Amino acid sequence: MCNMTFEEFSGDHSAERMDSVANALEEVLSSAAPQGCVTVGVYEAAKWLNVNPDNVVLCVLATDEDDVGDVALQIHFTLIQAFCCENDINILRVNNMRRLADILGDFGPGGEPADLHCVLVTNPHPATWKDPALSKVNRFCRESRGLDQWVPIINLPER
Repeated sequence: MCNMTFEEFSGDHSAERMDSVANALEEVLSSAAPQGCVTVGVYEAAKWLNVNPDNVVLCVLATDEDDVGDVALQIHFTLIQAFCCENDINILRVNNMRRLADILGDFGPGGEPADLHCVLVTNPHPATWKDPALSKVNRFCRESRGLDQWVPIINLPER
């Protein structure tokens, strides 16, 4: 039996690697939400990025098939991606908003439907939150950038 580390996964194991990163992302979101370290919504995320970009540890942009033709959303994504890249914030795209809603809840304050197109994971005290799942996601983002994939796409599997 061959035990491989996360860094050793390559072409033949890309499906396993993506599943591993998807599971790590789910773990990050599940642990950050109860701590109040999640900002949800395109406009809320833009406001947070403007005020406090140093405390953002991950940006997740989510779409479904219905969103492909939404030009305004794509413009927002482009601007957020550029800001994140310029400020060294790791960024992922997720293509399963329904699963994201299962993880984070699909209703915001006041019972309004949450805008899950952009999710920021924030860290109010950078030196205090050491999460192995976040480290795995961040490592994947760095490795993807090394392969010129600046915004890698992750599929969150249904549970």
